[in-house]
Amino acid sequence: MVTPTAAGTLRPTRTETRTLQVGSVGPVEVTVQDRDRTRPFLLLHGGGGARTMAGFADLLAERTHSRVLLPTHPGFGGTPKAEGLTGVTELARAYVALLEQLDLTDVTVIGNSFGGWLAAEIALQESPRVSGAVIVNGIGIEVEGHPMTDVSGLSPAELLSYSFHDARKAPAPPSGTGTGPSPDVRALVGYTGPTMSDPTLAERLGGLDLPVHVLWGESDRIVDPEYGKVYAAAIPSSTFTLLPRTGHMPQVETPEELLGALLDLGDR
Repeated sequence: MVTPTAAGTLRPTRTETRTLQVGSVGPVEVTVQDRDRTRPFLLLHGGGGARTMAGFADLLAERTHSRVLLPTHPGFGGTPKAEGLTGVTELARAYVALLEQLDLTDVTVIGNSFGGWLAAEIALQESPRVSGAVIVNGIGIEVEGHPMTDVSGLSPAELLSYSFHDARKAPAPPSGTGTGPSPDVRALVGYTGPTMSDPTLAERLGGLDLPVHVLWGESDRIVDPEYGKVYAAAIPSSTFTLLPRTGHMPQVETPEELLGALLDLGDR
């Protein structure tokens, strides 16, 4: 357990590795950045790694005085990956185990891209510790006429060009990555398979009974807004918000607008 802070005191970000017991998967190591405030949020990154969520994690913690957890998915960023983590569902179970180990309740799960799919799978676990989910330009479903762009063969530079409305806001690709897919994209495919989708996901989302907010950048070239609308339509209790002048990673390109949309919905 984490010791509560004194009123008005903000504890610095801590990074620690936790070992989780995940059913038949066995022990799973997860490295977690913990911005310790009050109300808990679990932030889930996409194929670009935890660095694509770190700035928004800071913004969310500072503006809402919340506790913000940002794990690095096992296998990303050079972290170890348990052999039993063979798919998205297994990883979702690992994060539910993390919430249980931390004894957290009323958790809002926020995921971008692959993290959005993962947020949906966590919601489908029906953990009483999770009170809502936010899917930001998520992947995972199959939508006829609106296929996801195949990112497995794209270089980091090409991937960024598909991900931003304004390329000037894109961070520089990691150095030394060459022309092929990054190690994190290869780690991503290890969870999702080559199609980066699950033909059963859309139907399973129909069973969700907790609040879900689906947000989408209007300029996304990885999964377009029509794909996002179908994603939202598959979830009975969802709300859909389109973010203007934004691509696949709103938390990087337009973080203030993303935060405003989240807070606006929460005030309704």
